[in-house]
Amino acid sequence: MPKTALDRKVPDFTVPTTGSEQTWSLKQAAGRKLVIFFYPKDMTSGCTLEAQGFRDQATAFRKAGTAIVGISRDSVASHEKFCLKEKLPYPLLSDADEKVCRLFDVIQEKSLYGRKYMGIERSTFLLDAAGILRREWRKVKVNGHVEEVLEAAKSL
Repeated sequence: MPKTALDRKVPDFTVPTTGSEQTWSLKQAAGRKLVIFFYPKDMTSGCTLEAQGFRDQATAFRKAGTAIVGISRDSVASHEKFCLKEKLPYPLLSDADEKVCRLFDVIQEKSLYGRKYMGIERSTFLLDAAGILRREWRKVKVNGHVEEVLEAAKSL
Protein backbone atom coordinates (compact mmCIF):
# COMPACT_ATOMS: atom_id res chain seq x y z
CA MET A 1 0.00 0.00 0.00
CA PRO A 2 1.47 3.42 -0.93
CA LYS A 3 2.25 5.92 1.80
CA THR A 4 0.16 9.04 2.24
CA ALA A 5 1.29 12.35 0.78
CA LEU A 6 0.12 15.93 1.21
CA ASP A 7 -2.56 17.03 -1.26
CA ARG A 8 -3.31 13.41 -2.22
CA LYS A 9 -6.34 11.28 -1.40
CA VAL A 10 -5.70 8.90 1.49
CA PRO A 11 -6.40 5.26 0.56
CA ASP A 12 -9.35 3.70 2.40
CA PHE A 13 -8.55 1.46 5.35
CA THR A 14 -10.58 -0.55 7.85
CA VAL A 15 -9.49 -1.34 11.42
CA PRO A 16 -11.10 -2.56 14.66
CA THR A 17 -12.63 0.23 16.76
CA THR A 18 -14.19 1.10 20.09
CA GLY A 19 -17.91 1.68 20.40
CA SER A 20 -20.85 -0.23 18.96
CA GLU A 21 -19.27 -0.79 15.54
CA GLN A 22 -16.77 -3.62 15.18
CA THR A 23 -14.68 -1.80 12.59
CA TRP A 24 -14.10 1.72 11.35
CA SER A 25 -13.32 2.64 7.73
CA LEU A 26 -11.99 5.88 6.36
CA LYS A 27 -14.97 6.03 4.00
CA GLN A 28 -17.19 6.52 7.10
CA ALA A 29 -15.75 10.04 7.35
CA ALA A 30 -16.61 10.94 3.74
CA GLY A 31 -18.09 14.42 3.45
CA ARG A 32 -16.50 15.61 6.72
CA LYS A 33 -13.05 16.84 7.58
CA LEU A 34 -11.14 14.36 9.70
CA VAL A 35 -8.39 14.57 12.30
CA ILE A 36 -6.41 11.35 12.72
CA PHE A 37 -4.03 11.42 15.65
CA PHE A 38 -1.53 8.63 16.22
CA TYR A 39 -0.25 8.12 19.74
CA PRO A 40 2.12 5.57 21.31
CA LYS A 41 0.13 3.98 24.15
CA ASP A 42 -3.13 4.12 26.09
CA MET A 43 -3.03 5.41 29.69
CA THR A 44 0.42 7.02 29.47
CA SER A 45 0.89 10.62 30.56
CA GLY A 46 1.53 12.35 27.21
CA CYS A 47 -1.06 10.25 25.37
CA THR A 48 -3.64 10.92 28.06
CA LEU A 49 -3.02 14.69 27.87
CA GLU A 50 -3.36 14.61 24.08
CA ALA A 51 -6.57 12.53 24.19
CA GLN A 52 -8.00 14.87 26.85
CA GLY A 53 -7.14 17.88 24.67
CA PHE A 54 -9.08 16.47 21.72
CA ARG A 55 -11.89 15.49 24.13
CA ASP A 56 -12.08 18.99 25.56
CA GLN A 57 -12.23 20.55 22.08
CA ALA A 58 -14.55 17.91 20.54
CA THR A 59 -17.51 20.33 20.38
CA ALA A 60 -15.40 22.97 18.62
CA PHE A 61 -14.17 20.37 16.12
CA ARG A 62 -17.76 19.21 15.54
CA LYS A 63 -18.83 22.84 14.89
CA ALA A 64 -15.97 23.05 12.37
CA GLY A 65 -17.40 19.98 10.58
CA THR A 66 -14.46 17.84 11.66
CA ALA A 67 -14.50 14.30 13.04
CA ILE A 68 -11.72 12.93 15.27
CA VAL A 69 -10.19 9.45 15.58
CA GLY A 70 -7.20 8.31 17.58
CA ILE A 71 -5.00 5.37 16.57
CA SER A 72 -2.43 3.27 18.40
CA ARG A 73 -1.28 -0.34 18.34
CA ASP A 74 -3.17 -1.10 21.57
CA SER A 75 -6.04 -3.60 21.57
CA VAL A 76 -9.69 -2.59 21.35
CA ALA A 77 -10.10 -3.80 24.97
CA SER A 78 -7.35 -1.42 26.11
CA HIS A 79 -8.91 1.39 24.03
CA GLU A 80 -12.33 0.73 25.60
CA LYS A 81 -10.86 1.14 29.11
CA PHE A 82 -9.05 4.32 28.03
CA CYS A 83 -12.23 5.77 26.44
CA LEU A 84 -14.27 4.98 29.53
CA LYS A 85 -11.71 6.36 31.99
CA GLU A 86 -11.16 9.59 30.02
CA LYS A 87 -14.75 9.94 28.69
CA LEU A 88 -13.53 10.23 25.11
CA PRO A 89 -16.34 11.21 22.70
CA TYR A 90 -14.55 9.89 19.59
CA PRO A 91 -13.47 6.39 18.53
CA LEU A 92 -10.05 4.91 19.14
CA LEU A 93 -8.84 2.60 16.40
CA SER A 94 -6.68 -0.46 17.00
CA ASP A 95 -3.85 -0.91 14.51
CA ALA A 96 -2.14 -3.93 16.03
CA ASP A 97 -0.75 -5.05 12.65
CA GLU A 98 0.55 -1.50 11.94
CA LYS A 99 -1.03 -1.28 8.45
CA VAL A 100 -2.41 2.23 9.02
CA CYS A 101 0.70 3.29 10.96
CA ARG A 102 2.82 2.28 7.96
CA LEU A 103 0.41 3.98 5.54
CA PHE A 104 1.05 7.25 7.41
CA ASP A 105 4.73 6.40 8.06
CA VAL A 106 4.52 6.93 11.83
CA ILE A 107 6.51 3.85 12.91
CA GLN A 108 9.93 5.28 13.74
CA GLU A 109 12.99 4.29 15.73
CA LYS A 110 12.68 5.60 19.26
CA SER A 111 14.89 5.43 22.32
CA LEU A 112 13.98 4.95 25.97
CA TYR A 113 16.65 4.74 28.67
CA GLY A 114 19.23 4.04 25.96
CA ARG A 115 17.23 1.16 24.46
CA LYS A 116 16.28 1.55 20.80
CA TYR A 117 12.96 0.21 19.54
CA MET A 118 10.39 0.80 16.81
CA GLY A 119 7.29 2.68 17.96
CA ILE A 120 4.65 5.20 17.00
CA GLU A 121 5.89 8.75 16.60
CA ARG A 122 3.15 11.06 17.94
CA SER A 123 1.66 12.51 14.73
CA THR A 124 -1.57 14.16 13.58
CA PHE A 125 -3.10 14.37 10.12
CA LEU A 126 -5.92 16.57 8.83
CA LEU A 127 -7.98 15.42 5.86
CA ASP A 128 -10.50 17.54 4.01
CA ALA A 129 -14.08 16.43 3.28
CA ALA A 130 -12.91 14.68 0.09
CA GLY A 131 -10.38 12.56 2.01
CA ILE A 132 -7.36 14.51 0.78
CA LEU A 133 -4.49 14.95 3.23
CA ARG A 134 -4.13 18.71 3.79
CA ARG A 135 -1.91 19.04 6.89
CA GLU A 136 0.40 16.87 8.94
CA TRP A 137 2.16 17.35 12.24
CA ARG A 138 4.99 14.99 13.14
CA LYS A 139 7.01 14.67 16.36
CA VAL A 140 4.09 16.37 18.10
CA LYS A 141 4.57 18.13 21.41
CA VAL A 142 1.24 18.04 23.26
CA ASN A 143 1.10 21.59 24.65
CA GLY A 144 -0.85 23.83 22.26
CA HIS A 145 -1.14 21.12 19.62
CA VAL A 146 -4.90 20.53 19.73
CA GLU A 147 -5.58 24.26 19.39
CA GLU A 148 -3.27 24.46 16.36
CA VAL A 149 -5.07 21.51 14.70
CA LEU A 150 -8.46 23.09 15.46
CA GLU A 151 -7.42 26.37 13.80
CA ALA A 152 -6.21 24.46 10.75
CA ALA A 153 -9.52 22.55 10.58
CA LYS A 154 -11.51 25.79 10.77
CA SER A 155 -9.45 27.28 7.93
CA LEU A 156 -10.11 24.37 5.51
